Amino acid sequence: MKKITILFFLPFFIAVTCGFSQTNPVMDIFPQGTVLHGNIPYNDDSLQKHLLDIYLPANATGKLPLVIFVHGGGWLSNDKYADIGYMKKTVAEIVSSGFALASIDYRFSTQAVFPAQIQDSNRAVSFLYDHADKYGFDTNRFALMGFSAGGHLASLQGLSNNDNVNSFYMTGTSKSFSFKAVVDFYGPAELILFPGADNAKSPEGQLIGAAPLARPDLAKAASPVTYVDKNDPPFLIIHGEKDDLVSPRHSQLLSAWLTTQGVENELIIVKDAPHFGEMFDTDEIRNKVISFLKAQLK
Repeated sequence: MKKITILFFLPFFIAVTCGFSQTNPVMDIFPQGTVLHGNIPYNDDSLQKHLLDIYLPANATGKLPLVIFVHGGGWLSNDKYADIGYMKKTVAEIVSSGFALASIDYRFSTQAVFPAQIQDSNRAVSFLYDHADKYGFDTNRFALMGFSAGGHLASLQGLSNNDNVNSFYMTGTSKSFSFKAVVDFYGPAELILFPGADNAKSPEGQLIGAAPLARPDLAKAASPVTYVDKNDPPFLIIHGEKDDLVSPRHSQLLSAWLTTQGVENELIIVKDAPHFGEMFDTDEIRNKVISFLKAQLK
């Protein structure tokens, strides 16, 4: 079931800047004619972190498959524009390939501890599902794509979706949606694996409100691998070989768990790549991502 690919790249990192528009700092990255529905409140409140953006292909007709984009930042920084900035070509090709894209925000761990973040993610997808007719989504073709902490949330959401974990949903949130695929870029899979698991002030400690080693029950509840079963959607997992923030062991462990349960998955270890950056927006990886999405959302 598992396929492992190692891609070779030059060991470099190039800082990027985004094009700016008055209302959306990454809009210039998208193909000409892309339709933006920006800063949509998905929880019927005024919280800045309860907003999402929808990007629709130009002149789209029919029901569109939807890719839900979840940003990284250690669960305590960044926003719904963040990872788009260094994944420019991939994001542009997702939309030019006929997929809708929705980028969501969620509450930081400094605002509310876990499970607030997965509650927000589920609430956002519930909104997208409930308003699918308005925006032209095919509710049978939803996929998740997350980066770092967003990879953790995308994996957790994709894996727990069929487990009906009540604490992962706000009151009144629809649970009717499901996912056809998950693309996980260097997301944490098991909180106990972190070297800072004994530190309540580490990012993973702040996420659950305690040192993971001191509260293994909370760490387990917040770890994607806890929810792996045979009915989970296919995964494409991508991780940098030299990631010094989230060890590749996280992705290796997740892939191994998926494989033992017979879940289709592919693990790509990017040679010499760090935790994030343009080394993940190359032709080789982009082709893998687009091919995976087309195969799973056909």
